[in-house]
Amino acid sequence: MKPIRDGYGEGLVKLGKVNKNVVVLDAGVSDSTRTEWFKKEFPERFFNMGISEADMVCAAAGMSTCGKVAFATSFAGFLLGRTMDQIFVSVAYSKTNVKLAGSHAGVSVGEDGPTAQSINDIAMMRAMPNMVVVVPADAKEAEKAVFALAEHKGPAYIRLARSDSEEFFGDNYEFKIGKATVMKKGKNAVIIAIGVMVKEAMAAAEILEADGLDVGVVNMSTIKPLDREAIIKAAETGVVITAEDHNIIGGLGSAVAEVLAEEKLDVAFKRIGAQDRFAESGPAKELFEKYGLNGKHIAAAVKAVAKK
Repeated sequence: MKPIRDGYGEGLVKLGKVNKNVVVLDAGVSDSTRTEWFKKEFPERFFNMGISEADMVCAAAGMSTCGKVAFATSFAGFLLGRTMDQIFVSVAYSKTNVKLAGSHAGVSVGEDGPTAQSINDIAMMRAMPNMVVVVPADAKEAEKAVFALAEHKGPAYIRLARSDSEEFFGDNYEFKIGKATVMKKGKNAVIIAIGVMVKEAMAAAEILEADGLDVGVVNMSTIKPLDREAIIKAAETGVVITAEDHNIIGGLGSAVAEVLAEEKLDVAFKRIGAQDRFAESGPAKELFEKYGLNGKHIAAAVKAVAKK
């Protein structure tokens, strides 16, 4: 088990060693976001902007016009909640080479409470023209995504979790923007999941296997551009469930539903996630149980949908 945010910090350090144009900005939370690790290695390329997220985004955009690959980092709730005008104008509209990293996203941030549990960040960034949106499932995928986003010329948003995740991928894993990963094949249903929910989806598949259901799991690590082919393939089972630590409105579930509708696919479908409500402060494990986000609840949802 390893926090996904650790992979982001490790990726920045490794990237900094091979790309001298990489700069990292942080809004006063570098220890929590793991950008402190980059600071220790490359202090001259690290900028602590303090609790000034809007200025940080504009500074990152300015640096990118001078040939820098700028990673602007903070907690997701603050990074987006305080900077949408700057992101819209200075990053997305201007197509600057800025990578926005929102850490501590979702209900899984737990005790930090609802004001810090960003459950609408994916929806906000999906709707932003020119923006790539990535949600790694484990630390290694986060590390690999850092390199992929640095190669991508243009705006991007990477969503990171504080909580631990299973370590699914090794050093040989190749992350590709816009490509999903089949974690487990299945004939009776497919759970499409992102981030920390991939771990829960795998747990659900194990529960269902004991009940005689062969359920697949897809890691949709890029929300935009979306891997439409992976969704169409999943729909061949006749049952598709999405699982996200995010509001069901505007996030993964909405994105998958759009594809299913546009392709006119005959499939039973359900979205698992925050049901358009704020959560509360508490341990992530307890919150996942209360709001139906853990493997047990996902398994129950698959059963219910498959019976219809």
